[in-house]
This record gives sequence, C-alpha cells and structure tokens, in this order.
Amino acid sequence: QKQLVESGGGLAQPGGSLRISCAASGFTFSSVSMSWVRQAPGKGLEWVSGINRDSSDIYYADSVKDRFTISRDNAKNTVSLQMNSLKPEDTALYYCTLGWGVGGRKGQGTQVIVSS
Repeated sequence: QKQLVESGGGLAQPGGSLRISCAASGFTFSSVSMSWVRQAPGKGLEWVSGINRDSSDIYYADSVKDRFTISRDNAKNTVSLQMNSLKPEDTALYYCTLGWGVGGRKGQGTQVIVSS
C-alpha cells in the first residue's frame, strides 16, 4: 500500500527557513516523480514544486522560485523541500504527492505557519 508521511512543518518568522520532508513506502520510489503541493486556508490545492525520478528535471511554481529547493534521496525513499525567505503567504498545509499534479495520493500533510 502506497504511503506518504510528511514531517518538519512548524512556525517560522517572515524571512525565516524551514525544511519539510516526506517519507515514502509501499511502492518503488526511485521510479516515480514526486511533487509538493500546498493548501492555504480557504483556498484550493496549489502545486509548488516537482522532481523527476533521478533529479534531472526540477520545476517550481513562480510563487516559490528562487526561495524553495526540492530534493530527493532515492536510497532513503524521501523527498524534501527547503524553504527559505518565507513569506506569510506561504502559510499552508503542505503535502507530498506522486507525479506532477495536485490530484495524486497524499499523506496527512505538514502545517507551515509563517507569522511574526
């Protein structure tokens, strides 16, 4: 059974940093692309960043470009998102998901709150 478990969220000040991670199990992690998506309070799902199976293709939403960095470790079945220069508008529940869109299987999410 495919399982995704996100962790590492929390409270950060504007301009601060957080690193969130996702542990995957139940499928061949190294064979699939992975994405991070987020859902801000009262809004729909927003795709944030994606990475292909060997990290040779990486993409970011314009809203996070040059601030966030996605990475993966196929030996550990994990995908991470380093978030720098955080803004209040980055406040959301963050999910990792299989593939490049927002509709794939997700975990329970990890909450990120950016506030002074």
